[in-house]
Amino acid sequence: MAAQFGRRLRKGAATTAAAALAVAALSASQAPGATGGDTGRQTNAGASTSASEEAGTTDGATGDSPYYTDLPPLNSPNPSPSSSPTAPSSSIGTAVSRGAAEAGIPATVLDAYKRAEAELRDSKPGCNLPWQLLAAIGKVESGQARGGDVDAEGTTLHRILGPQLDGNGFALIKDTDGGQYDGNSQYDQAVGPMQFIPSTWAWAGRDGNGDGVKDPNNVYDAALAAGHYLCRYNWDLSVQADMNRAILSYNGSQEYLNLVLSWYEFYRKGTHSIPNGTGSVPGHRSDDKPGGSGSGSSSGGSPKPGAPGSPKPGNPKPGGPTTTPTVPPTATDTVDHLEDAGTAKLTARAGDAFDKRISTRAETKAGRTVAKVRVRFTVVGDTDTTFAGGEKVATVTTDSKGIALAPALRAGEKTGDFTVRSSVVGRTVKGVDYAATVTARAADTLALVNATAPTGAPGAEFADQVQVKATYQGAAADGVAATATLVKSADDSGENDKGPYFKDANGNPVRTLSALATDANGLLTLPKLYADDISGTFLLRITTTGGATLTVELTVAVADPSSSPSPSPSPSPSPSGSASASASPSASATP
Repeated sequence: MAAQFGRRLRKGAATTAAAALAVAALSASQAPGATGGDTGRQTNAGASTSASEEAGTTDGATGDSPYYTDLPPLNSPNPSPSSSPTAPSSSIGTAVSRGAAEAGIPATVLDAYKRAEAELRDSKPGCNLPWQLLAAIGKVESGQARGGDVDAEGTTLHRILGPQLDGNGFALIKDTDGGQYDGNSQYDQAVGPMQFIPSTWAWAGRDGNGDGVKDPNNVYDAALAAGHYLCRYNWDLSVQADMNRAILSYNGSQEYLNLVLSWYEFYRKGTHSIPNGTGSVPGHRSDDKPGGSGSGSSSGGSPKPGAPGSPKPGNPKPGGPTTTPTVPPTATDTVDHLEDAGTAKLTARAGDAFDKRISTRAETKAGRTVAKVRVRFTVVGDTDTTFAGGEKVATVTTDSKGIALAPALRAGEKTGDFTVRSSVVGRTVKGVDYAATVTARAADTLALVNATAPTGAPGAEFADQVQVKATYQGAAADGVAATATLVKSADDSGENDKGPYFKDANGNPVRTLSALATDANGLLTLPKLYADDISGTFLLRITTTGGATLTVELTVAVADPSSSPSPSPSPSPSPSGSASASASPSASATP
């Protein structure tokens, strides 16, 4: 990389290099542990701590694969005419008149970046992801999909692959996808416009164009996945320190951070759309070798170390000694396998947090525990369960006892079994798979809320609706499925064909209601009840997932007239003003 900057300077880009150094000073002052003198890159043979580790992140999305190192042009694009010193910040980065060629971004690629920003604005508003950051990373990783070499749906017309990560000058990442994405069944390679390695795409991949497929070769999918990746850990990208951490998590190199920030600032000052396939492709990469073209390859990346004309590993300069320095093994190098460290059964109801956490121990072949080893936990299977923060992957460093305690899992709404897989970052060793289950929301108790059971009269509507409350272990049980049935008797749960009934949407009588659910407070209010012309006592049985059952007695009775006193006739006043009883007529006298 230093040689690359030297070549740029010799070509007269001294001012641009100075600007990059200024950006480097800014990033170094705000990225924890990042230093301008150390690339921070780490392979299995190296013992140094990576910049991304110091920033509290996992290994990079790209496996720290090579990237394009061309700096932005000397003259930044001019702001659009609507921009002014007093214009709102939202005007930054809007379309501008034709300026520097590098300010043009292929139309479909630009649309993918902006669509990803819009989606993240809704799903993770606290992240404040700017599309210009995606554009900067896309420029450095693939030259904006090799100048916009994509079809109208955003899928690359030719494969964009990094070199195989075989540990020969790069990280060692053995095949994780059976060659599905990179065509390599021996080692992984970074894939697509945003250069995801398959093992990262397995959990970070997104469907950005709504076609039902998560494809790292599609710029819409890759841009959205990169946005979610950068928004992990509740980072706020409007805060410079968080933006630095996010970039370092993508590729753990200080030079990479400085370069991405340079392009980010360049794009923030304005850009414009150009036709697909007309963008310029960078000419220099971080894995350039002396005397090489450095342009890389659209199908396989740059030549690997050991190719004819390239220096041998360990040579400080051409013609120098050919010995390879001895590097002491890291803690990770000593790990032989992972063991379960007493994890209890993992079960939770839908929507609840798992009350048990996964505990994994790193051990040597002799069974000794190993501290300071990064263990990755990945949620695998058809489930929407995630770790805290909404992510399906978490990386934890083992403690002094060699134990990595995974973050708490939170169950989604999808019930069933899934797996949490533990693995050692940077090594292919035996891990541990943990079985987990999400059960349906449940209640163990139902209670009638009405003061008295509702009653009705034949052919009339019941005055009150039945309302019950569901609880689970004493707490309100929300979202619990329930069924209400008017049954024949206490011993016969068959549906009654007479007596009270509900009405369906068409007004027809129904005596069983399914697909009911309690509200946020555990309450369930049934629809209105109606009585037919039969009097008597009837039973309404309510059951829930989890086995809670309540039987409510309903009464249909004709009102009893004798239950209310009859009104007394009003007395007629007598002529004297006093009440008098009627008397029978007296017999008449005979003359």
